[in-house]
Amino acid sequence: MWVPVAPCTPAACVADQGGLAAPGWVRVARVLAGALVVLAGLPLAVLAAGLGTAGRIRITMLWSRVLLRAIGVRVEVRRGFTFIAGAGEPAAEGEAGPAAGTLVVANHVSWLDPLVIAASVPCRVLAKREVRRWPLIGLLAGGSGALFIDRDRLSALPGAVREVAAALAAGQSVAAFPEGTTWCGRGMGAFRPAVFQAALDAGAVVRPIALRFEVPAGGGRTRTYAAAFVGDDTLVSSVRRVIGLRGLVVEVTLLPLLAPPVANGRPPARRAYARRAYARLAEASVASATLPSAAQTERHRVPPAAGRVAPAPPVAVR
Repeated sequence: MWVPVAPCTPAACVADQGGLAAPGWVRVARVLAGALVVLAGLPLAVLAAGLGTAGRIRITMLWSRVLLRAIGVRVEVRRGFTFIAGAGEPAAEGEAGPAAGTLVVANHVSWLDPLVIAASVPCRVLAKREVRRWPLIGLLAGGSGALFIDRDRLSALPGAVREVAAALAAGQSVAAFPEGTTWCGRGMGAFRPAVFQAALDAGAVVRPIALRFEVPAGGGRTRTYAAAFVGDDTLVSSVRRVIGLRGLVVEVTLLPLLAPPVANGRPPARRAYARRAYARLAEASVASATLPSAAQTERHRVPPAAGRVAPAPPVAVR
């Protein structure tokens, strides 16, 4: 069974990782507000099920924004750039999100990530199959139009790729986290190439997105790893940390679009090469915008092991 692995643990990566604590009454208010928004999402999920995909995406975007604000998380979207060869120009200033039929890929740090992406760009999120069985959350995810993948069965992967490709070909944007697991943010895992095959099959471009978590410090902001959900951490513990942070901001950097790779002006003849090239381009683009330093990335490398995939070597940071 293939299972991605990250070296991050709560004790090593998350404990005492900065951010002023919110007052007790603020935490209670956030818990109550968050619970109300989640409960309000249930009838919305039922309503959204009867709408078209575009309507479900709009409702999900609004609901995600309200929930994040309710639990004290602010999202800031900005446009970034990269020196990675193969990246296109940023979209026009007036564009609200990625173009239709775009595969959106991002680094994976927290359980907050799908909410942040859904609140920032109009898209359907690719989630692990287990989410569908979670109480309340599964109903909400299904109502949002999320796509699901069974990570424990390699035999199910081609079907998931076809489903994503069909959504992209239909003009829908799909968001995925190609690392396959969460990292604390000091390092990144290799982007697995399977989902990029869907983009190639559909003729879709890729929008890399870098997620960075920050808290107030002095007159500005500093990076925090307290929002990471890694290793054997529990969801309850992670939610408590997030709700207890004062002024948590998630910086969402929309990086330039990536067109399908070409060789001598034509798509590569080998499909495996093409999707690996696409994955490496996207990974390097995100890494250039989010990794704190090559030295810290090196500290998070792990050796290959049976049934596991080692992260890619560190990518130089601009």
